[in-house]
Amino acid sequence: MKRVFSLLILVLLLNGCDDGNLTLETIDFEDATTQTCSDNNILYKLKEKEALLFEIPKTTFVNEPSNIDSATGDYIPTVIDIDNSTYKVVYRFYDGTVAADNICSTIPPAKPYVSDQWTAISGKIEITTTTITSAGSIPGSTVITGYNHRIVFKNITFDKGNGTQVYETFVFGDYTTSATPLPFGFDKTVEKCTTTKDLYNYISGESLTLENIDDALIVNIETPLNTPRTALIGSVKNKLTYRLFNGLLTPSYFCNTITPVIPTVSEEWNAVNGVANVSGIIEVTTIKSGTTAFKHTIVIKNATLKKGNSSFKLGDAYLYGELITS
Repeated sequence: MKRVFSLLILVLLLNGCDDGNLTLETIDFEDATTQTCSDNNILYKLKEKEALLFEIPKTTFVNEPSNIDSATGDYIPTVIDIDNSTYKVVYRFYDGTVAADNICSTIPPAKPYVSDQWTAISGKIEITTTTITSAGSIPGSTVITGYNHRIVFKNITFDKGNGTQVYETFVFGDYTTSATPLPFGFDKTVEKCTTTKDLYNYISGESLTLENIDDALIVNIETPLNTPRTALIGSVKNKLTYRLFNGLLTPSYFCNTITPVIPTVSEEWNAVNGVANVSGIIEVTTIKSGTTAFKHTIVIKNATLKKGNSSFKLGDAYLYGELITS
């Protein structure tokens, strides 16, 4: 009798282990790499016989870091509702190894088959964006090369067909977008406006200006050895601004009472106010150039430029350029 009972249990166990119809009760794709389809709005992750699909408009991912809560110092994520229409989340299990063609092809391969599917019917999408930077060519400088978007689902509910599965916090992972580094192709020749006394350095499509500069910085007197004139970058006085333009830039753009509307500005970055002996320092070294002229070499130390919540460092000592006066 015991032998018959043991055989019966064995048969039941074997019948319950059909690999083709295996359904998992947990989903974990956090360590899998986020991939994208070129012809649609699907982000996806693959893991052997599993796929996690996330349909979301690519325009949702803005190349701008998330705001920071002033009280806690934490990032404030963008929050979006899962609506199973514009924003969809689907988990699939296959009866064989799944590949990108199974997700992105217009006509997907016949195999492997989808053996099980869970569809998210509610929940929140939280996206936290931060900058990706690398070291620049100047010591102490940084270059923004992209943006990282951290995606987390909150209180997401999956319809399994025979019930629901709820996750209070479900980490989808990271999705990165690229950023085009700013050219900074200046020739180091600085010009000065006669009336406003603004300084500007420009090339065909970009400019770096020092507006409302302190009169004491540019003086036709040689500076003692290793003793440059100094001042701090400010939001009004000695304002350092980088601009990238949508068209050809010429000298006629500068030194006007009213700023021309053409070419239009595509990006504007303003330097953070300087701190004495620490950051945002302007140094000017003056020597004679010929019999009547003077050459002023302008160096900017430890400056940080910002646009919205994005920022980069200009470097320990950035050569702004040389100005000739007489």
